[in-house]
Amino acid sequence: MEWRSSQDLDFLNDRNTAATKEAEASVKRILQLVQEKGEEGILELTEQFDKVRLTRLRVTDTDIQEAYKRVDDVVIEAIRKAAKNIESFHDKQKVTSWFEEAPDGTMLGQKVTPLDSIGLYVPGGSAAYPSSVLMGAIPAKVAGVKRIVLVSPPQADGKINPGVLVAANEVGVTECYSVGGAQAIGALAYGTETIQPVDKIVGPGNLYVTLAKKEVFGSVAIDSLAGPSEIVILADRTANPAWIASDLLSQAEHDPHAMAVLITNDRELGEKVDAEVQKQCAALPRKSIAGQSISSYGKLFLVDTIEAGIEVVNRLAPEHLEVVTENPESWLPHIRHAGAIFLGAYSSEPVGDYLAGPNHIIPTNGTARFGSPLNVESFIKRSSIIRYSEKAFKRDAEAIMTLARYEGLEGHAQAIEQRLQGGLSNGANRNDQKNNSRDGHYTMH
Repeated sequence: MEWRSSQDLDFLNDRNTAATKEAEASVKRILQLVQEKGEEGILELTEQFDKVRLTRLRVTDTDIQEAYKRVDDVVIEAIRKAAKNIESFHDKQKVTSWFEEAPDGTMLGQKVTPLDSIGLYVPGGSAAYPSSVLMGAIPAKVAGVKRIVLVSPPQADGKINPGVLVAANEVGVTECYSVGGAQAIGALAYGTETIQPVDKIVGPGNLYVTLAKKEVFGSVAIDSLAGPSEIVILADRTANPAWIASDLLSQAEHDPHAMAVLITNDRELGEKVDAEVQKQCAALPRKSIAGQSISSYGKLFLVDTIEAGIEVVNRLAPEHLEVVTENPESWLPHIRHAGAIFLGAYSSEPVGDYLAGPNHIIPTNGTARFGSPLNVESFIKRSSIIRYSEKAFKRDAEAIMTLARYEGLEGHAQAIEQRLQGGLSNGANRNDQKNNSRDGHYTMH
C-alpha cells in the first residue's frame, strides 16, 4: 500500500473508470437493437456476450425448484435470516401521506404513492450476489411496489445463479429473466414481447450496465450511476492490524478499481496493516483482483490527529467507512460524508453487506456528499395536495396576480381574475367545508 499525505487525493481522478467513446457507442447500439428487435435482439446479444444460446428468458417455477436443490440448507437459512433483518430495518423507513386543514378551510397535504413497478439488476459473471436481491427487493416491497422484475446474466448452463433465484423466491419476486448487460437495462426500460417496461431500475452493474442506465434515464428512473466499491478505515493505535487488513481486502477483492484506504494517526499501525494486507492477499482465491486493487488504489494516510483524519474522510466521502478508535461513537457527529458508517472493532464491513439490515447499495465515487443508500423512499413518489377555500382564495388572490404579472404570465393572472369577476359562489363547489378531517388532519384509506 502507498503512503499519501492528507492533501494528496489525485488518485481519485485516476480511479474514475472513463467511459470510452467505443463503450458509449456500443451501449447505444445495444439499446437500439433491443428497441428494434425486442426479444430476438436480446437472444442474439446474449449469445454474443454471454456465449449462451437461450430459447427463453423467463425463469419458470421448475427453475426455482431446481435452484433450491442446488443451494445448501445452511445458505438458505442465512438468506432467510438476512431477509428478516433487512425487512425490519427498512420497515422503520416507511413514509405516510399527510393532510392538514387550516381554520380558513384551506387543505394542504402530501399523498405518498409507491411506484407501480421496478426493475432489479443483479450482477453475475465472476461472482453471485443473492444479498443484492434482498437489498433491492425488500425495500421496494416495504414501500408497496407490486411488480418487481429481476434480471441477471445467465451462467454457462443458461440459468441464473441458483442462490440468486432462491433469494428472489424467498422475498416474493415472481418475475425473473435470464438477461444481463446493457441489453437487460434496455429490456427493462423499453419492454419486449415478454418483458413489460418498468418505472425505475435499481442495482449495481459493470461499466456497460452503468452507461445503459445513464442512457435510458428519462424514459425510466434510476437509482444511481454506481462505480467500483470502496472502503475507508479511520483507526488509531487500539485497532487490530490483522482485522483492519482483512476489512480492506474485503472490498479490494470486488474489482481491480476498488479503493481500500486506511487513515491513521499511528504510523506503526499503518506499517503493520500494510504487511498484513500483503500476507492475507496472497491467500485469497481472488488474489489477482484484490492485488490489482491494492496496488493501484490501496492508500495509507498518516494524520496528526483523528480530527484531521475526519477531514480526509469527509473529502473522500466513501461508500463504506469504518471507525475503529477509542470511543468511536464520539466521532460520529463530525462525520458528514459517508454512505454507511461502521463503528467499533466488531462492526466489520461484511456485517453490513450481508446481515445487519441497512442497505448495501450505497453511493460511490464521492457521491455520498449528496446521495443516500437505497431505501424505502427510493421506491415512492409524492403528490402535493392543494384545496383552497373561497375565503382563502379571496385573501391570496391579489398576491397571486401580482407575482404572475411580475413574471409576465398574464394567463396565470387571468385565471385568478376570472374567479374574482365572475363571483366566487356561482357554480363553485359548495362542498368546500365537507371533509373527512378529524382535528384538522386527514387520513388516507
